Amino acid sequence: MRVLIVDDEVRLAETVRRGLVAEGFVVDVVNDGVNGLDAALAGEFDAIVLDIMLPGMHGYEIVRRLRAARVWTPVLMLSAKDGEYDQVDAFDLGADDYLTKPFSMMVLIAHLRALLRRGAPERPTVLSAGSLQLDPARRRVARDGNEIALTPREFALLEFLLRHKGRVVSKTDILRGVWDSHYEGDDNVVEVYIGYLRRKIDAPFGEDSIETVRGVGYRYRDESG
Repeated sequence: MRVLIVDDEVRLAETVRRGLVAEGFVVDVVNDGVNGLDAALAGEFDAIVLDIMLPGMHGYEIVRRLRAARVWTPVLMLSAKDGEYDQVDAFDLGADDYLTKPFSMMVLIAHLRALLRRGAPERPTVLSAGSLQLDPARRRVARDGNEIALTPREFALLEFLLRHKGRVVSKTDILRGVWDSHYEGDDNVVEVYIGYLRRKIDAPFGEDSIETVRGVGYRYRDESG
């Protein structure tokens, strides 16, 4: 399995490279953002380990450009930060996993192997339901051709609902998929953000696309039929 490491901490990158090689991986290392993007676009990698803070180009921008170019190689992002919004931003832009520094090699290898088992199936370029369209790569939402401005969290929630359209998802499902699997706050935050979405994607257009299933959760109506 071939892995690309993009990290400007040279000693850390070399330590990770040696650890992965010892486990049988073939590893390329790049220490800046611009060359990291070039390598990711040009090379055939099974996974990319990508630092967020990089010289030349931010890790978030690298992920955004990869997904815009329809490069679906699994990306494991590394960060010295440990904030839920940093993780949400990474996932919103198309990252597949997130690991906070410092980490052990055993944990990194476990995350990589999980990504490799899942593979890199091509993701839909545009998600749609009725007159609503969501473009994950360009981070755009429109209804009837009218672009709708959403916050990163609102965008992530709408994308989650669209990927499960026609099915009921619970507040717990939404918290795990949009917030964080270890989120311990009030689950009413989901209801609040559902309200935000309804006011932006439905109310101005006379639509009612997000259904509340009392005692269970929410369902985005499948308007395809």
